[in-house]
Amino acid sequence: MLEIPEATNLAKQITKTISGKKITKVTAGLSGHKFAWYHGDSADYDPLLRGKTIEMAVAHGGLVEIHAGDAILLFGDFVSLKYHGKGAQFPRKYQMLVEFEDYTSLSASVGMYGGLWCFREGEFDSKYYDIAREKPSPLTDEFDAKYFNGLITSPEVQKLSAKAFLATEQRIPGLGNGVLQDILYNAKIHPKRKIETLNIDERTTLFNSVKSTLKEMVELGGRDTEKDLFSESGGYITKLGKNSLGKLCSVCGRNIIKQAYMGGIYFCAGCQKFP
Repeated sequence: MLEIPEATNLAKQITKTISGKKITKVTAGLSGHKFAWYHGDSADYDPLLRGKTIEMAVAHGGLVEIHAGDAILLFGDFVSLKYHGKGAQFPRKYQMLVEFEDYTSLSASVGMYGGLWCFREGEFDSKYYDIAREKPSPLTDEFDAKYFNGLITSPEVQKLSAKAFLATEQRIPGLGNGVLQDILYNAKIHPKRKIETLNIDERTTLFNSVKSTLKEMVELGGRDTEKDLFSESGGYITKLGKNSLGKLCSVCGRNIIKQAYMGGIYFCAGCQKFP
């Protein structure tokens, strides 16, 4: 799933790889998918984009935004973006294919669900998109201790669990169930701990973990559980997740456990104690 590390890395790769390429054809909606979301009629994507040149890509939380003249391509959730060189074979199924003048292309395939939106700048009305653009990313200096303190001391979050605080209501756009596992593990905080039970030191530790864990994930090209623009796995080895389930924690030697809670949680029975 596209979260902060993957969206950030994809935006960098797209900017480096396809900036300056002229669009010759766009095919959207050819392979049906019940949970592939488009803006308006996907048949309108080709006339809107054809002849325009890719300028750059930026990440907003877990969204990847590609600029081409006055048009924007926006991808989110479980959308897999792949670059195809000249003569390369396309995926068997895809929800969008953008072809370029030099015979290279960019494909977008939806997994569980995902948005593949195309629109002229200013024409997309989405609260989710607006919040992702407006709120500061944990990767920036604007997301500092004072800002985080404002989030975690809010009366409305005190009864929430640490997982719910981090990954719901777009408090931190792009921080989802995937990356929060390692964030909480590094902070030694159990996913079910209520925010009101965290003391000042634990809240500071959580802030530092949000910043440092995401920074490391981005610097290493995303998580090893996700693929980049060239179908390569990220270089960040996830500490908690399906690959570590049942293994022993490298810090304390206790088991890594999975429980059914808000879509599933992983935690170390020794490092992340739950009162």
